[in-house]
Amino acid sequence: MIFVACGNNKESEKRIAELESRLAEIEGGNHASHATTATPKPEEKPEGPLPSFEFSEEEHDFGTIEEGEVVEHVFTFTNTGEAPLIIQNAQGSCGCTVPTWPKEPIPVGGTGEIVAKFNSKGQPNVQNKTVTITANTWPKQTRLRVKANVTPKASTETPADGPVKK
Repeated sequence: MIFVACGNNKESEKRIAELESRLAEIEGGNHASHATTATPKPEEKPEGPLPSFEFSEEEHDFGTIEEGEVVEHVFTFTNTGEAPLIIQNAQGSCGCTVPTWPKEPIPVGGTGEIVAKFNSKGQPNVQNKTVTITANTWPKQTRLRVKANVTPKASTETPADGPVKK
């Protein structure tokens, strides 16, 4: 269910709590069941001033690189919001993509950098990776993308012309 309220938010929250309580009763108990509490509520935008990311770019193409190369790109951003920006976490989509980010708050109007390092070892062909940033922004998560066309290492196990007959 989705509730949209144009009036008093506290009244809406009270009504939602009443409906959740009634649902718990219908499901067979006077208190919330595990199914009810396990269902995540949709996140609501926090009230008050919020920080905001403005990236110079959100995607970077490394082009064609050799398998085994480690490349990195710096994504620069500005806090264009109305409160200090705090990055809680940055996570690569796999172990081959490792981000680093500022741990201190970024003031309003301040700038920062997120470095995405991509290790192409064992990652042949076209690669599309993401870095998911969790911060005190709305929405809470922002995604940056890196991509590369990784030229596979030449195999040393068999010659390029196949087996040699004598």
